[in-house]
Amino acid sequence: MKFVIQVVTDANVKVEGKTVGEIGKGFLVLVGVGQEDTKEVADKMIKKLIGMRIFSDENGKTNLALKDVNGELLLISQFTLYADCKKGNRPNFLNAGKSEMANELYEYIISECKRYVPVVEKGVFGAEMMVSLTNDGPFTIILDSRDL
Repeated sequence: MKFVIQVVTDANVKVEGKTVGEIGKGFLVLVGVGQEDTKEVADKMIKKLIGMRIFSDENGKTNLALKDVNGELLLISQFTLYADCKKGNRPNFLNAGKSEMANELYEYIISECKRYVPVVEKGVFGAEMMVSLTNDGPFTIILDSRDL
């Protein structure tokens, strides 16, 4: 499982011109589900995400987590995080989780995050989406379950 976590001052996602998810200060997270991923893997990733202390405190040090700043989450499914670009110039996505399983885990991640974060917004799984954000910093972290 892969999360691309971006600290944002605001972010939104649109499908067919209609805003389907929007947040203020918090994390925009691109969520990639791999073939081998499980709910147990998701739980580890969620725990790390929720506890991530990457907001600045009064001294400018990255010491604060989402809960400390009343942060919000916008979770966007993105199978392209599993692009394999080793051969040629056209990536393959064979390592991405199959659609039904990936959607189930994506929805699980959303529901579990709602247990810890009051505002959790989402995109539409499998849809063409337009994502806009103001990255604060910029501050972006790539979290890969293989590294946990």
